[in-house]
Amino acid sequence: KAIHLEIVNSLSTEAFIGALKRFISRRGRPSDIFSDNGTNFVGANNELLKILKGLFKRESAEKFEDFLASEGIKWHFNPPATPHFGGLWEAGVKSLKGHLKRVVGNTILTHEEFFTIITQVEAVLNSRPLCPLSEDPNDDLALTPAHFLVGTSLACLPEPHFKETPMNRLSRWELVQKLAQTFWSKWTSDYLNRLQARPKWYKGEKEFKKNEVVLVKGDDNSKLLSWNLAKIIEVHPGKDNITRIVTLKTSKGIYKRPVNKIVKLPFDSN
Repeated sequence: KAIHLEIVNSLSTEAFIGALKRFISRRGRPSDIFSDNGTNFVGANNELLKILKGLFKRESAEKFEDFLASEGIKWHFNPPATPHFGGLWEAGVKSLKGHLKRVVGNTILTHEEFFTIITQVEAVLNSRPLCPLSEDPNDDLALTPAHFLVGTSLACLPEPHFKETPMNRLSRWELVQKLAQTFWSKWTSDYLNRLQARPKWYKGEKEFKKNEVVLVKGDDNSKLLSWNLAKIIEVHPGKDNITRIVTLKTSKGIYKRPVNKIVKLPFDSN
């Protein structure tokens, strides 16, 4: 799933409608919206219905219904007291909220600075590799959520690395970049660890195979939105036929790595 983040100043109906307008202006009009029963969401739904009915007050009821069916927004509310029904979007928010709180901490940011960080956080989440696209390590090797939004992988402007620089030596915008780089480092490390979760030893484990595209852990991954993708060109099974070492081909060269330093993509090429 792709993620779109917006900043609002309150949980009011007006603030949500403003965020929805910004979303539609950048992503297009959604056909369906799913949400919980928050008062701001219910109020926004009522306001939109009033606006649409006002536009068609001189037309027949049938035409109004046809408009809702062809171009309108259909709102789906979860039943009351069922927050677990929104697990799909709550999981997306959960994956960033903890790290963002720890990274920003007590830092006081302007609205523009915080909006910049939120936008970069959105780009980080939408840059995660899903499945292989190519066997050439010089190409974009993996499909990402960004491909469904903009048709290609995301990139960022070249910038110095501020992660180890003390905060009192940075300008305001250098501080913003330091926070974004720190979030990237922490979130990607946590994400790769979750992808690498191993089942109990009595369950079968899928072996790494030749020509498989994988993510590499532990190498220099400080550049924002730059994932270390590699292709396995050779496996080295031991005497027990279990592979513990593989040879990888990356855009920087050919290396040997233990299998605990590589991670399978969430979805295979099939």
